[in-house]
Amino acid sequence: MKHHAAKPCPALTNHIHSFWELKGDDNDSQWERIFPDGCPGIIINLGESCKTDSGLAMMEHGKTYVVGAMTTFKDSFVDTNTHLLGVCLKPAAFSSFYKYVSQHELTDHTVEFDQSYSFDIGKIIKDPYAYLNRHFLDRKRSVNQVLQSVLKDIQMHSGNVSICDMAKRNFTTVRQLERMFKTHIGLTPKEYVKIIRFQSVLPMMNAPMKRLSDIAFEGGFYDQSHLTNEMKRYTGLTPARF
Repeated sequence: MKHHAAKPCPALTNHIHSFWELKGDDNDSQWERIFPDGCPGIIINLGESCKTDSGLAMMEHGKTYVVGAMTTFKDSFVDTNTHLLGVCLKPAAFSSFYKYVSQHELTDHTVEFDQSYSFDIGKIIKDPYAYLNRHFLDRKRSVNQVLQSVLKDIQMHSGNVSICDMAKRNFTTVRQLERMFKTHIGLTPKEYVKIIRFQSVLPMMNAPMKRLSDIAFEGGFYDQSHLTNEMKRYTGLTPARF
């Protein structure tokens, strides 16, 4: 399997994490697992039909798909004929480009995009990253500043924040936060901060001489058991399998 990622142009860095391309190798024939990170995505299938969402959805050749934020892991099948091109959007960025359904309707799903929003396969094959930069620059609108401030607050604290305290710091209410998260992210604030906390400890899992109890303490979990349960939920794996 070959995977390549590229950064968007500077004008899009507040909205997009990366563009990426995945191609199967001659010997590929396996399920690949991805973990939740709070981000939505958009994918065009340039290869043969591809199973995703742990076998519950099929991405067909030439079609563009929206991938909602995830609350747990999902598997996609990669073989010799797999060829995907995707965009990893930053949390809440989707609505800066598209007037589409509320993000909570897409949570944990891969959905075929409307034709009017889909990528042009002919143009994208010629120069994919130049095409994607132009596509999103032409669509870019302003972001929700209150929500962006909240997201930065969560990231800065690695998900170890009180929703009530965070709302007060950002001059909003818990109810308003819940509405904004539902519409623009597809997750509740509580679910989102848990995912960010989980993501913050992932790099520690393979650290040499790092005890699980220490990782749990540094990551803000109640104890080792709490960390283990969260890892199982988001990865389907126990910490010992990392």
